[in-house]
Amino acid sequence: MANPELTRRQVLVGAAMGAAALAWKHSAHAASERAAAERGAGPAAAAGTVTIGDDLVVNRLGFGAMRITGPGIWGEPKDYREAHSVLRRAVELGVNFIDTADAYGPAVSERLIGEALHPYPRGLIIATKGGFERPGPSQWEPNGRPEHLRASCEQSLRRLKLDRIDVYQLHTVDPKVPLEDSLGELARLQKEGKIRHVGVSNFNLDELQRARRVVAVVSVQNRYNVVDRASEDVLDYCARERIAFIPWAPLARGVGATLTAKDVGRAFETAATAHGVTVFQLAIAWLLARSRQMLPIPGTSSVAHLEEDMAAARIRLTPSELAAIG
Repeated sequence: MANPELTRRQVLVGAAMGAAALAWKHSAHAASERAAAERGAGPAAAAGTVTIGDDLVVNRLGFGAMRITGPGIWGEPKDYREAHSVLRRAVELGVNFIDTADAYGPAVSERLIGEALHPYPRGLIIATKGGFERPGPSQWEPNGRPEHLRASCEQSLRRLKLDRIDVYQLHTVDPKVPLEDSLGELARLQKEGKIRHVGVSNFNLDELQRARRVVAVVSVQNRYNVVDRASEDVLDYCARERIAFIPWAPLARGVGATLTAKDVGRAFETAATAHGVTVFQLAIAWLLARSRQMLPIPGTSSVAHLEEDMAAARIRLTPSELAAIG
């Protein structure tokens, strides 16, 4: 008869060895994905690349870090560990462009990025924005005063642990401040070496053209998705001028019902079924197909949702599907 103590000991040792092997396998897998991210590989790379300015080449599926904060884009995340995990997993999946803003939290999103990812992997671009103040949850008040933008930029540098921000965007036009004054201050910060490239956000076509007379604009971040195409003229202009277009609300979250309504919804559902994906994954694929200058930045506070979003980079819509969607 076998010795019961020896048998139990063998079981425990075997279990420990199995757990160690599994942990090593997961660690090796994560290390492999980190190495792939260093090379710009991973699922996000399947979307191809876009050049920002004349020197920043990034995968055309990025990550928007707005939703890693609390409800109403206010305060701390409910789960710090998950917030950090989302950021790290994004990099493992090949994301090398992360978009944030000082207003997200406020200050929380930038701080979490610095905590989770610094020292940053080679080639990772962190873009941030200034130009809003946040008096409370879901409240956004423009502030484009030059002194505010300078202070905001310097605070972002500290939170992100950077000497220079690769892409700094004016978050919105302040109706009380000439946009030339706001962008003029960003141009001065650029000359001082604190900003590498300047972008704009929530700009119409006239404002964008005015902005380009003040400073070289490398990116435009406007709301744009399959059910909200109000910035179509801005996108077309960016495509002609080879300016990166960063659509916010790329998944039309909050208006999801529209994605299943009437002709647009039927076309989406048909294509999603054909590809075996969700309508939200298809929404990302549609954006990528819409323009080579498109750089979607879907955001989430969930690793599972992040992985689902990144998988959309591999979807290829046919010409007939694109025509049906319109």
